[in-house]
Amino acid sequence: MHAPGHVGTALLVYSPVGLALLVAGLDELAVLGGVGMVSLATLPDCDHRLPLVAHRGPTHSVVFALLIGGILGAAGFVFGEAFVGLSATVMATFAFVVGALAVLSHLAADSITPMGIRPLWPLSRWHYSAGIVRAKNPIANYLLLAVGIAAVTAVLVVTAGL
Repeated sequence: MHAPGHVGTALLVYSPVGLALLVAGLDELAVLGGVGMVSLATLPDCDHRLPLVAHRGPTHSVVFALLIGGILGAAGFVFGEAFVGLSATVMATFAFVVGALAVLSHLAADSITPMGIRPLWPLSRWHYSAGIVRAKNPIANYLLLAVGIAAVTAVLVVTAGL
């Protein structure tokens, strides 16, 4: 998919997490997570600019999701308490989840294209493709964006009275 589809998928995937955080009264954390998801939605496509790295290769794998989650989790542990005021462990866990979930949402969106992904790289050469729609299809990309925005809007409407 392209950027609109990835952003929409990230919003859709994050909506239940954002809902739980808003219900728990952690509004700032909910917003921070949403911003993180949107910011990282296209990160795996950095492989377009990396020499010797195939598109939809290592950056489109569960290993990459865990790596990004780990990097953000470490940053959350070191800096989170000072900036957000929650314990280092809570911030590390939250940052890990947002980082890994953002990459996994990207993989989910790319898995519906004919090119597909190899999610278990480097452990397996297994390839998955649902083959539903081409990545460059503007209708599919903007439909995913609209669904993601609708999911976030529904969360905000449901939690507005809390």
